[in-house]
Amino acid sequence: MMWSSLAEGRLAGESSSKLPFVRIPSAYSQLFHGKHDYDLYTVPQINAGAEAKYWPRAKLLGGCSALNAMIYHYGAPSDYDEWAEFQDSQDGASGWFYKNFNEYFMKYEKYHPSEKFPLVDASLRGSSGPVEVGYFGHISEGTTKFIEACDKAGIAHSSPDVNTHKGSLGATKAMTYISPRGRRVTTESAYLTAAVLARPNLKVATKAQVTRVLFEQVHEAGGPETRAVGVEFTNPNGEKFRVKARKEVVLAAGAIHTPQILMLSGVGPADHLTAHNIPVVADLPGVGSHLMDHVVIDLRYKDKSESSVAFLRGQSFAQRLQLIAALLQYRLKGTGPLASNLAEAISFVRSDDPVLFPREEYPPEQVEEDTTSGPGAPDIELFFTPMAYRQHGQVILLPEHYFALHAVLLRPTSTGTIRLQSADPREPPLIDPEYLSTEHDVAVLVRAARLLTRIVRTEPLASMLDPAGDTDEALDYALGALDDEALAQRVREKAETLYHPACTARMAPLPDGGVVDPLLRVHGIANLRVADASVFPTIVSGHTAAPVIAVAEKAADLIKADFKRDSI
Repeated sequence: MMWSSLAEGRLAGESSSKLPFVRIPSAYSQLFHGKHDYDLYTVPQINAGAEAKYWPRAKLLGGCSALNAMIYHYGAPSDYDEWAEFQDSQDGASGWFYKNFNEYFMKYEKYHPSEKFPLVDASLRGSSGPVEVGYFGHISEGTTKFIEACDKAGIAHSSPDVNTHKGSLGATKAMTYISPRGRRVTTESAYLTAAVLARPNLKVATKAQVTRVLFEQVHEAGGPETRAVGVEFTNPNGEKFRVKARKEVVLAAGAIHTPQILMLSGVGPADHLTAHNIPVVADLPGVGSHLMDHVVIDLRYKDKSESSVAFLRGQSFAQRLQLIAALLQYRLKGTGPLASNLAEAISFVRSDDPVLFPREEYPPEQVEEDTTSGPGAPDIELFFTPMAYRQHGQVILLPEHYFALHAVLLRPTSTGTIRLQSADPREPPLIDPEYLSTEHDVAVLVRAARLLTRIVRTEPLASMLDPAGDTDEALDYALGALDDEALAQRVREKAETLYHPACTARMAPLPDGGVVDPLLRVHGIANLRVADASVFPTIVSGHTAAPVIAVAEKAADLIKADFKRDSI
């Protein structure tokens, strides 16, 4: 039997299928800090406000697909060409070129055409996979105005579909993981169907925490070999169990917990493991290293049009009445504000675009290097939300109408680490992304912030801007008047995660800090693979859920190919 930790978070949670805050697209933040969230924090980020940053991670089957913002986007095609080239011609490297890897996006997709978006070429979308994607989410008034304002500000209006070989530059409505019934599509709902769960060769263990991978030393003709032979896990009562693997162990616990499990098992930087009295099975310095994440800054404004979905918080009596009406609409039709993924409109740009950032105002030396994967790839994402929030909703604004604009650093040069606090599996790991530790990252976000302050005062979005918010210090009306130094400081203070940690067990050659090879096998250990965001060689210039699913589909094919070869 193959044992695979199917959900990010080591399967310590339960099924999300009956949780309303998972099913209802706009309700996902209600899971933050609750029993279905690991409630993780980074160490204080000295270059980003000197604060510990909250990192939500779902403790549910389906992992973070149960609480993300449901944007269906997989980055620029050249991101995957870069992955392939980074493998230095190792066996299987060519399979990661976009022209080859794209088959896995197509394989799992089930795209639902939309009358509102007739320009989407359905022949470039998958039609029979288990993961439903399309445009069924709510579209707020500000969403269309943001896209129009982006166009007038110089951002080319792209095709509605930013998930093709044509790339992702431009502004558009986001495609989402929302079903025709208006429900969130998670990897659990897509893959763990009743028919799959009925299979006699599958056992899904919930509320079980994987504590380590089990290894054996096997003496073969070529010499001794370390081989993964199973996993150890505990139940909520602390009872310990072991599951043996007939073929392979596959770790799919995410960019935080996969390196933690590997290190607890003795696979990682030898000096770090020895410091925690963990016997070293394999000295792999890359485990838990090269942590990359997308940093976001949020700009908040008061909405004169009163078209926001702020009522979803139900703070006032009037808001509660609106919420009741929206709940009724959602229950009857699966539509309305509750079907919003909140991050409704997206725009991808380059920080060296001379139209958006004229050289006389933005000297090239301000941004030290081109970190994109190719000339058609972005390093900045902008998005619009028909509500505003602070610190992931932990700080509540007044019960009024707001909207927000957001800027994302897609190609950071700052990298961090995941490390153990101790050898106790119950303790969360030490998370240090080292946000904004390079001047390059700050300079790119300063440019992005400047662009947002222009867009918000460009029609038709400008017509939504309520002048009454101009004196509110909690809002960002005055941001555009700051000089570069002051704006850089505000960027550092505003920096938060966009929930995209990756690269902590990266696919790379050993000399480059690699942990897995292009076939996703852990270097130097037989029968052990990794299939999650931790294997990304470098972070994609977009959202991470789609490539994670594609990595998992490819991993399944790699495993099946090996099984067939061994059976001959």
